Amino acid sequence: MLATTELSTVVGPGLACDALSLPRSSFYRGGKSRATEAPLQPRRSPRRLSGEERATVLSTLNSERFADCSPAQVYATLLDEGLYLCSITTMYRILRAERQVRERRAQLQRPLYTKPELLATAPNQVWSWDITRLHGPAKWSYFQLYVILDIFSRYVVGWLVAPRESEALAVTLIEQTCIKQQIGRDELVVHADRGSSMTSKSVAFLLADLGVEKTHSRPHVSNDNPYSESQFKTMKYRPEFPRRFASIEDARAFVRSFMDWYNGVHRHSGIGLLTPESVHYGRAEALTEQRAGVLAAAFAARPDRFVGGAPQPPRAPLAAWINPPADERAALGRHSKRRQLLFLPPDATLASSRTDEITGRRCCLIECSQLSQSC
Repeated sequence: MLATTELSTVVGPGLACDALSLPRSSFYRGGKSRATEAPLQPRRSPRRLSGEERATVLSTLNSERFADCSPAQVYATLLDEGLYLCSITTMYRILRAERQVRERRAQLQRPLYTKPELLATAPNQVWSWDITRLHGPAKWSYFQLYVILDIFSRYVVGWLVAPRESEALAVTLIEQTCIKQQIGRDELVVHADRGSSMTSKSVAFLLADLGVEKTHSRPHVSNDNPYSESQFKTMKYRPEFPRRFASIEDARAFVRSFMDWYNGVHRHSGIGLLTPESVHYGRAEALTEQRAGVLAAAFAARPDRFVGGAPQPPRAPLAAWINPPADERAALGRHSKRRQLLFLPPDATLASSRTDEITGRRCCLIECSQLSQSC
C-alpha cells in the first residue's frame, strides 16, 4: 500500500494500482484517514436500569433468601409480594455480566480426541478392521464377523466368524493375517473403532510386539472408519444375503463365498472399477492399459460416437485417506468435480506445474473443460 501511494503521486492512482496489481477500491479505502473521525459512542437506552437499580437487583438475587432460587422463582415471589424490580431476562443479563450464570453441578467433561488422519499409498500400509453381527437361527442369537480390510486396495486380508466377540480371537486373527501378508516392523498402521476388543490390552500388546501402530476412531463418529462400514454394507445389501443363518457353519460358508467374490470378482467403484485383488497384488496398471487399448480401438472405429474426445478408462487412486486434511484434498483432485490433477511426463515443460507432495510427480490443476485429446 505504501509503494502504491508513493507511485500514485507520480503517475496517478489508476496507473499505480494497475502496475502493482492492487484494486483501486483497496487503495482508496486504505487512504482514508480515520484519525479525524469521532469515535462512536455506545447507544444507551433511556429504559435501562440505573446503577442503583442494578445494585438492588443483584443484592436481592444474592441475598440469603433467594441465593438458591432461579430468577424466575425470584420474579414470581416478588410479584406475589407486590414488588417488581425488573424482568426475568434482565435478571439473567445482570447475573451474566457479573459471571454468576453457570451450571451449579459439575458436568462430565469428555476428553478431546484427536481426529485420525491416515494415508496409504500402497497395499499393506493401513488396515481397517471391525466386527459386525450376523443374525443367528433364533431371536437374540448372533454370530460375530471379524473383517480386516486394506484401505488402499479394499482387499479383505483376513476374516473370521465366531460365536462370540473375544479379544483372544481378535489377537489370533491379527497375528495370523500379519504373518500371511508378511508384515514387517514399522510398516503397518491398524485402524479400528473403540469396541471392547479393539481397545483391549491383549490386542495392544500384540501390535506392540509386531511393531504395528494402532489408531482408533473418535467416539460416536461413524465416518472415522468408513472403509469397514462400506464393506459391511456391500455384504449385507447383496441379494443372496440371508435374513438369518441356521448355524455358524452356514454363516462361514456364506462369508467365504462372499469374500471370494468381493476380492476377485467385484469391480470396486472406489479403485477405478478394478477388483481389490488386482490392486492389492500389483496388476492394476496392466489392466488399466488393457482397457485403454480397447477404448482406443473403439474410438478409432467410430470417433463420432465420442463427443468429448478419446475415452479413458477410470484409474485407481494414487492414495487412500482416512480424514484427509483440507490442503490435501486438492492434491487428490477431490475438492471439485470439475477440476482434477493432470500428471505430466518427466520431460514436459509447463510454467504452472508443481510437484505433488504425495506422489512426487509433477502435475498441474486444470479445469475439466481444458482437457483434450492432446493432453
